[in-house]
Amino acid sequence: MGMRALGKTLVLAAWFVALSAPGASAQALERGTIIDRVPCTGDADQTYALYLPSTYSPDRKWSLVLAFHPAARGRLMVEKFQAAAEQYGYIVAASNNSRNGPHAVSQAAARAMSTDVGQRFSIDPQRVYLAGMSGGARVATGIALANNNIAGVIASSAGYPDSQPRASVPFAIFGTAGTEDFNYIEMRLLDRKLSSPHFLAVFPGGHTLPPDDIAFDALEWMELQAMQSRRRGRDDMLVGRIVEKRRARIAAGTGPAESVYLLTALVADFKGLADVSAEAARLDQMSRQADVRKALKREHDSDTAEGRMLEEIFTLETRLGTDDGREIALMMLRERLSKLARKAKADADTPERSQARRVLRSVTAGAAGRVQDREYLALLEQYRQPGR
Repeated sequence: MGMRALGKTLVLAAWFVALSAPGASAQALERGTIIDRVPCTGDADQTYALYLPSTYSPDRKWSLVLAFHPAARGRLMVEKFQAAAEQYGYIVAASNNSRNGPHAVSQAAARAMSTDVGQRFSIDPQRVYLAGMSGGARVATGIALANNNIAGVIASSAGYPDSQPRASVPFAIFGTAGTEDFNYIEMRLLDRKLSSPHFLAVFPGGHTLPPDDIAFDALEWMELQAMQSRRRGRDDMLVGRIVEKRRARIAAGTGPAESVYLLTALVADFKGLADVSAEAARLDQMSRQADVRKALKREHDSDTAEGRMLEEIFTLETRLGTDDGREIALMMLRERLSKLARKAKADADTPERSQARRVLRSVTAGAAGRVQDREYLALLEQYRQPGR
């Protein structure tokens, strides 16, 4: 799905500016439980899964999450955010039609769902969030980039529609990625380049939705960002609870690079909301230590090497279509894939094993769309990694 298509077709600004008064249909929908299928009033073929907090009432404005799954499995998206939605007062709606494929499908789904939700429920136009998994994340970020009133995006296992990192965006981004996700390096680069509010949560696993606790953290983090941007009022009790949870996570950190990342995020997230001077001082001290600097450089170099590895493989793939370079390119690809496969089969769970599995997943994913060489495609099948 291209950036141009999303930018032209998924503009929802008109809906956010002119939200309709919630109709009687909202009153008939059950609260406090997931509804698998809500048909859109304007197009009954378009449906979405829905969660209304148990305390929902049209007497006040509510935060909203519009979510997109790459295989049109709306309930899965709603389930991920149900607990946090109930605690923090979010309506969650996830399309049962939007899926990977022609952009027109996601275009129609996003338009129908957003219009229907806007007509049924009392929505705070300053607290509209988007969420997505894989291709659904690209739908979400594409909509956000085409609008100026999206508060935040929760992007799981994929970033922007064009996959290109940006220095700044006008909405907060909470990204997630598994350690063996084939889009892991994309999410790392997205996180590394962004200077506007963002956070990346990495978990053991592959190309999948994050664990429930990370999904909860994502909406909780959006609450902090809403306070920072004054989209919601300050809540000192909530701030205190979240900062203590974050401090406990830092204390349980597994290494200096992770500690620096978590400290940097804590200082940024709570600036002006809580006293984080101790963490700022510790961050400054750690940043000066030789062993910490080396650990950060190793991590940076590993990401760079992974990106270069993929670039070299994809460049060799382009030579498969040439008469004079095909045999050499195929030989080099076979050698590199074999080496990666050996690392991927290692017994020990190491960063090198995870990296090898990620690269193999990246190469095998969508290979038929990049290459027409049958011998190479058959070779790739030998190295396809089992799903996690």
